[in-house]
Amino acid sequence: MEERTILTTSKRGLLEDSFPFRLYQKAKKHGIWNPAEIDFTQDAKDWQTLTAEQQHDILRLISQFQAGEEAVTLDLLPLIMSIAKEGRLEEEMFLTTFLFEEAKHTEFFRLVLNAIGETGDLSHFHSDTYKTIFYKILPETMQRLESDQSPEAVAEAATVYNMFVEGVMAETGYYSFYQSLEQLGLMPGLMKGIENLKRDESRHIAYGTFLLQRLICEHPHLYDLVTAKMEELAPLAVRINQEGFAGRDVSEFGHILEDTMNFTMKQLSVRMDILARAKGKKIEEIYGVSEKEMGVL
Repeated sequence: MEERTILTTSKRGLLEDSFPFRLYQKAKKHGIWNPAEIDFTQDAKDWQTLTAEQQHDILRLISQFQAGEEAVTLDLLPLIMSIAKEGRLEEEMFLTTFLFEEAKHTEFFRLVLNAIGETGDLSHFHSDTYKTIFYKILPETMQRLESDQSPEAVAEAATVYNMFVEGVMAETGYYSFYQSLEQLGLMPGLMKGIENLKRDESRHIAYGTFLLQRLICEHPHLYDLVTAKMEELAPLAVRINQEGFAGRDVSEFGHILEDTMNFTMKQLSVRMDILARAKGKKIEEIYGVSEKEMGVL
C-alpha cells in the first residue's frame, strides 16, 4: 500500500479558488434548509380543491420525484468513492453535501405525501419507461464504478446521473410543477421545497458538468462517448413526457404537451452545448470557471 499523502498540511493546502471548492462553499450557505420546517397546512387544504384528474397528474409527478430522489440517494456513493480514490479532496468535500441534499430531497417528498394524506402504494405511477431509467440504467451505471473507475465509466456515470436524470428529467419535472401549481397559487409548501430543490440541483448539475468537462479535457475522445449516451437517453425523456399527458395535448391544468417537449429538448441541447465548450480548453480554465457560467443559482 502506498503511503498516504495529506494535502491540507502540504504546501498545496486546499484549492480554495477551484470550482468544486466554491460549490462546497455555496452548499454550506444555501443547502442548509430543513424539509421538516416547511408548513404544509395550506397544501393539505389546496389538495382537496383539486379535481380527481388533477390530483392524479400531481400524484404521478410527486411519486416519480419521490422514487427518483430515493434512487439517486442510494446510487451516488460509488461516484463519491471513485473521486475519493483519485485523491480529489475538494471534489469529495463538495460531494459530501451533494449526498446530504439528496437525502433531504427524499425526506421532503415523503413529507408532502404524508401531509396530503397519500400514504398508499404509488408504484403504479412508475411506468416501464420510468423503470428503465431508475430501476435499471441509473443503478447499473453507478454500480459499475464499484469495480471500474476508468475515465469512460466515470464519464458515463456523470452523463446518466447529472446530465440526464438531474439536468433533463428533474428540470422538466420542476417545469411541470411550476406550470401546474405555481401559476394557480396552489400548494405553497410544496412549491417552496421545489424552489430549494432547484437551487440544490443547480449545484449538482454544475458539478457533473465540471466533472465531464475535466474528463473531456483530459481525455478528448470522451466527448463522443457522452454525446452518444445522451442521444441514447433522449427518447426516454420524450416518452416520459408523452406518458404524463396520457394521450392528451393539454394537461388538466392547461399545460401544453408541446411546450413540455420543447423544454425537454432545450435542456438536452443546453447540456451538450456547455460540454462542447470544454474541447480545446486548458484544465486551469475548467477549474476556474464561474458559477454563473455553470448555471449555479
